Amino acid sequence: MLYIVSTPIGNLGDISLRALDTLRAVDTVVSEDTRKTGFLLKHFEISKPQLSFYEQNEKKNLPRILGILKEGRDVALVSNAGTPAVSDPGFTLVRAAIENGIEITAIPGPTALVMALVLSGLPVHSFTFRGFPPRKSSARKRFMEMDQNASHTLIFYESPHRLAAFLEDALEVYGDRPASVANDLTKKFETVLRGNLSELIPQVSGDQKLLGEYTVVISGKPKGKNA
Repeated sequence: MLYIVSTPIGNLGDISLRALDTLRAVDTVVSEDTRKTGFLLKHFEISKPQLSFYEQNEKKNLPRILGILKEGRDVALVSNAGTPAVSDPGFTLVRAAIENGIEITAIPGPTALVMALVLSGLPVHSFTFRGFPPRKSSARKRFMEMDQNASHTLIFYESPHRLAAFLEDALEVYGDRPASVANDLTKKFETVLRGNLSELIPQVSGDQKLLGEYTVVISGKPKGKNA
């Protein structure tokens, strides 16, 4: 069986008892970064064979992982943090397992997008997760424009190096909407900035301390408005 195991997004105390039981029971652990997963396993005194599975080697390692599963052995798929297959290569393994008739199940747990949404103070009844936007401004704006008239809350992931540029493009495309920027969720220095886009841009511009991935939540288009 293929187990899709969610792991903490920062605070190791957030791992579930079921996730630990699963990691102890499986034959192999598959992850995007075996070093980071190795740290997690070592922390909980778990010793398991590991296989890496990321964009550059997924075509090579996918048949190998499927082979293990077809032999009747159990495999746990984990991501660097959070829920596997959300903005990482795990999706291709899940799809391949389904296509090959391999039984799968998921061990639920933390995911940054839901936590950031709840902490944003923006409407949570309807939202769209857009993942990582394109790196170049022109492509990024076209990406944003697809949801320009949507009334639901929008959620994006972004790197620290492009965060300010992303917010500037968002201001141009969506107008000065309420938004939030979250970082280090569940960690000691957890930060959630809230305000209109124009207020958030100067707070992150030129900040050399920006580290890790950021989750940006932007309000949907207000009803009855053209921008």
